[in-house]
Amino acid sequence: MERAAPGGRERFSWDGWKNLLLPQLNRQSLYVYGSEVAVERECIRQRERGVFVIHPFSPLRYCYTMCMVAITFLNLIGIPIEIAFLDGQTGVGWEGFNVFSDTLFLIDVGLNFRMGIIAEDSEAAILDLKCIRQNYLKSWFIPDVIAAFPVGYIILIADLQYHSDSSKASKMVRILMFVRILSLVRLLRVSRLVRFFNEVEKVSNANLEVVRVFFRILSLFMMIFLLCHWNGCVQYFVPMLEEFPSDCWVRHEVELWIVMTSIVSGALMYTVLVANTVALLTDADIPARIYKSKMNHLEDYMVFMKLPKALRLRISNYFQARYQGKWYEEKDVLNWVSSSLREEILMTMCSGLVRKVPLFQNCDVNFISSIVSELQYEVFQEGDVIMCQNTPGDRMFFIEHGQVVLETDSFQQELCDGDYFGETCLLTRGRRLSTVQAQTICQLFSLCVDSFYRVLRNYPEVMTDIYREHLSGD
Repeated sequence: MERAAPGGRERFSWDGWKNLLLPQLNRQSLYVYGSEVAVERECIRQRERGVFVIHPFSPLRYCYTMCMVAITFLNLIGIPIEIAFLDGQTGVGWEGFNVFSDTLFLIDVGLNFRMGIIAEDSEAAILDLKCIRQNYLKSWFIPDVIAAFPVGYIILIADLQYHSDSSKASKMVRILMFVRILSLVRLLRVSRLVRFFNEVEKVSNANLEVVRVFFRILSLFMMIFLLCHWNGCVQYFVPMLEEFPSDCWVRHEVELWIVMTSIVSGALMYTVLVANTVALLTDADIPARIYKSKMNHLEDYMVFMKLPKALRLRISNYFQARYQGKWYEEKDVLNWVSSSLREEILMTMCSGLVRKVPLFQNCDVNFISSIVSELQYEVFQEGDVIMCQNTPGDRMFFIEHGQVVLETDSFQQELCDGDYFGETCLLTRGRRLSTVQAQTICQLFSLCVDSFYRVLRNYPEVMTDIYREHLSGD
């Protein structure tokens, strides 16, 4: 913001520029923070810190990142061209661009100590300078310093010295050749290009999956282009070092075009081969692909709801234990087959578990089949409390796999595969007399009280027998 100064002249206001460091209100910030109020609170939090820190969702950060992507990409194209083709005849414009790029990358190293970090396990970005410094020093500081080595300055100084002192021309030529070879370290900036693209993907003004896919595809094509470009420069650089022998490909123009055509056609065929192989592998394991897609949606949901990291981990572990890397909808699968096959599948899976309960041991097979069809599959993780003492009893459980501990006021008992618990609630509808906690990952089947009585109404003779023989305490 600018304010009028005495005499009608406007003076610069630093407060207006500080707003460029604050998170802007857009789709991405709303996606991360949840509301406009939360974004405003984040702005207030940064203002209260009173230090120069560039927020990850600030307009300055976004524009700076886009600029660095362009400069880095131009560097990664220009450096191999300079080494392989220009033979030291770069000109003022090229040298100026190199000096400008080196300066910018040196400034970037310093700015990284003031760049806020996007924290994946927290609602708020990391704006503490000490945390930012420690994170950067432990991660990308050394590669960035090496990649930012000011080769452009050295070449400029050596070139000026070469033109000012012709008596040392041969020595200067060797120095310039060494510096040109040394400039290869600047190709390490390719790591920055990848990181900048990842950052653009994170701070872009959208949270749509199509935008993420676009950035990933764009970054992939840029990397492929760079690799092809570097390969072409190397192919020319090697004959140049040998002063272009008469039998090299550079001197044979017809051979040059044949080789280029062969390379392009081979690359296309290789791409088609890889694409078809990936498609075949993807189609071969559709349940795993669907599971991964569901897992990605779950991760997005947990981030959007800002769930604590510990809870996210438990949910992810449950998802893995429940589906084990494959996505199947049991109800859909059972609906695909006939009623007789569905009944046979359920009886094969669960009748053994149900028959172990004294309540059902002497019951008619049709009644057992009806009970089995009402069972619900459930998974509990280690430490989960499956049922609590003195709570309403609404279902009983059959243990398919796993181990639990049943605890009452007077004793403790371990139950495992094939055991059951909570059966008294089916008859009494009373409160739980014990607490049951999972000791391992447990795969259980549960029978709801309401489902039990719904089946029982269709078998009055079974109802009479059960109440006469098995009505007892838990």
